[in-house]
Amino acid sequence: MDLAFSPDEAAFALEARSWLAEHLVRPPAFADLDAEIAWGRAWQAELAAGRWVGLWWPEAYGGRGADPVQVAIFNMEYARAGAPQPVNRVGINLAGPTLLAHGTEAQKARWLPSILDASEIWCQLFSEPDAGSDLAALATRATPVDGGWRLSGQKVWTSYAQAARWGICLARTDADAPKHRGISYLVVDMQAPGIDVRPLRQITGETEFNEVFLDEVFVPDDHLVGGLHQGWAVANTTLAHERGTNFPFKEQVVHEVFLDELYRAAAASGRLDDVAVADDLADAWVRLRLLRLHNFRTLSRLGRGEEPGPESSWVKLAWTDMTQHLSSTALDVVGPSAPLWGPWERQWLWSQAASIAGGTSEIQRTIIAERLLGLPRG
Repeated sequence: MDLAFSPDEAAFALEARSWLAEHLVRPPAFADLDAEIAWGRAWQAELAAGRWVGLWWPEAYGGRGADPVQVAIFNMEYARAGAPQPVNRVGINLAGPTLLAHGTEAQKARWLPSILDASEIWCQLFSEPDAGSDLAALATRATPVDGGWRLSGQKVWTSYAQAARWGICLARTDADAPKHRGISYLVVDMQAPGIDVRPLRQITGETEFNEVFLDEVFVPDDHLVGGLHQGWAVANTTLAHERGTNFPFKEQVVHEVFLDELYRAAAASGRLDDVAVADDLADAWVRLRLLRLHNFRTLSRLGRGEEPGPESSWVKLAWTDMTQHLSSTALDVVGPSAPLWGPWERQWLWSQAASIAGGTSEIQRTIIAERLLGLPRG
């Protein structure tokens, strides 16, 4: 395991850090989601102008052709700077890579440029009320019609659907095929007739997530990605990027900053004298160092051209446990003087979803059991 960056990697980190220091403006307090999205579009457009969006995409499609280590370095620098997540992250991280791998040249030319600068926002129409962790159980159907399909069904947990121009959608195009077959991958116009987006109010009071109802929505032939009935194979590309290697590097730095702030707050309030609080902070520090060491091991593998394996499920479990533990410690540090609502309370509420988002903890344990420990299925 190599814990040092090469001279070129160190120079790249310095370039990213310098650009962010010069250009990053802290987001204001937003009056509503529309204002937040408008600000996010402008910020992502500035990132794209500096060629800091879609770093690993080929240069011919607006990227830098960056290697995985450079991408990880940028994500760490971006998190350390406290920069907000790009508003079009579904487009950047999921739709774009899938189109690069499976899209036609016409599809790439039409959609990739507007993904990078956020002039068109994308959403992900995968999960359904009865098809979450078991995604292949989806019931949304696409019926062939002249020139395309008619799409009917319901999707849920769709981030930014109310602002999206396009959605990547899995639908059943052969109802008689086994559940992992007969699925196709379609690009849906979110402004088409028959789409009803209903925001879901989260425990934080925000409405980023949505239900999406599809009632005979027309999808043209040329919006099929990767071939008829080949949607499950195409979706695996999307899911591989959703659970990819960038997440742990970003979250490592985010939580290191979080822990530093929390330690200062505990010192200022005298809470470090509480043995339980001090132990919890020390435990969080150890967990973060373990995650950091694993991330450096992953970077070393990426630098050798190796792909991460199922051990990424262990990282997801470790992050889930860490963020929930640290968020609970934050409330102990703030104590009874805490306001009814503030950044620590919001962080704690968000942390409760960590065992569900990005693959449930139960699914991650199953992957570890079968692929790392060699235990029998089921």
